[in-house]
Amino acid sequence: MTSTKKLFVLLCALIPIWIVIGQDFTPSIFDRNNGSIPLNSNDPTYDVWSQLRDPANDPDREPGPFYPGRLRNSGVQTFFGLPIAINPEDLTAGDVDVAILGAPLDMGVGMRGAAFGPDAIRESLGVGGGGGLPHMHTGVSWKRELKAVDYGNSPIDRFSVERSMPPVRELVREIASTGAIPIVIGGDHSLEYPDVAGVADIYGKENVGVIHFDAHYDAASEGYSGHLISHAQPVFRLIEEGHVLGQNYIQVGLRGYWPGEEGFEWMRENNFRYHTMVEIERDGWDVVTERILAEANDGPEHLYISLDIDVLDPAYAAGTGTPEPGGLTTRELYPLIRGLCTENNLVGFELVEVNPLVDPGYTTVMNANRAVQECLTGIAMRKTGITDGAYLNPLTVEDAVPDP
Repeated sequence: MTSTKKLFVLLCALIPIWIVIGQDFTPSIFDRNNGSIPLNSNDPTYDVWSQLRDPANDPDREPGPFYPGRLRNSGVQTFFGLPIAINPEDLTAGDVDVAILGAPLDMGVGMRGAAFGPDAIRESLGVGGGGGLPHMHTGVSWKRELKAVDYGNSPIDRFSVERSMPPVRELVREIASTGAIPIVIGGDHSLEYPDVAGVADIYGKENVGVIHFDAHYDAASEGYSGHLISHAQPVFRLIEEGHVLGQNYIQVGLRGYWPGEEGFEWMRENNFRYHTMVEIERDGWDVVTERILAEANDGPEHLYISLDIDVLDPAYAAGTGTPEPGGLTTRELYPLIRGLCTENNLVGFELVEVNPLVDPGYTTVMNANRAVQECLTGIAMRKTGITDGAYLNPLTVEDAVPDP
């Protein structure tokens, strides 16, 4: 028998064994349906919640916010140097006003880097004194007036936007259920979906209004390889699922080439209110600001603010995945954020799309840090009884003007 025939006979003998092995021992993960590869639900790392933490080995302690011991000054960074909270019991025991949650997600933007946004903000402690000193414009120190904590990061599936949504939503809901205000630091703008939905889970569908600062309207319904969520789709998802009414959605800063006619028609059909840079250039920022503040008070009792850092001109925020020229300045944005957080019953805030990997001169992170602190200042002003978002500290304004 030739060697070729021997090989043929051997292969024929092995084929039945191969089939048996494939039938008996190959797990379902290797099944194919038109070339697709399903997930292996038997993998011990399948559940992203398992990545969160195991409290079984935690030391005994009383519930409440805490600092990480001697490590506080040894490289363990928290948002604005705040104490840590790790569960709702900590938030309740500490009577916490604001819990800041990191969400290091960047699969939805098509460009890596936004996942490093939360840590970049944590490391930017020194900007503005970390809230310890009074805000010069208002004379209010948010860190002295508010009980705020770092609530850690949400678990994220690094390979799936879709599977990252539930844990973020659950943690936002967890914070809001205690009465604290969740502030989410992203991460890309797909986070707006679980963030707003999580708040609506507590305060009720259609009971939360959203002000969406962005160069783009982020309400695409399709066109992303079949995906139903990405950084370009959260607004559509929230409206489609009924979490927010279109009439309670306010868009600010739209510019560039998207949306086109179809997008604007969709917003009008859903009774959106929107303020493009075209309107701002035509009517002036002060006039448009008054419109936005009035609209924010013409809706539900509860307000959520979504801040995509690309609403700022790239001169102030080049470190983002989709920069668009012709945007707002920091001098325009900050007073409006502070005013909105002062005058309204804020139930949530998010900062997204900061990409420190493409941030020359640390400019984007610095301006993003300050944007969050402007909101915190507004929340603190409201807590102290100041409800006029345009309030200014007389010591830094009136005394600087000489008597006639």
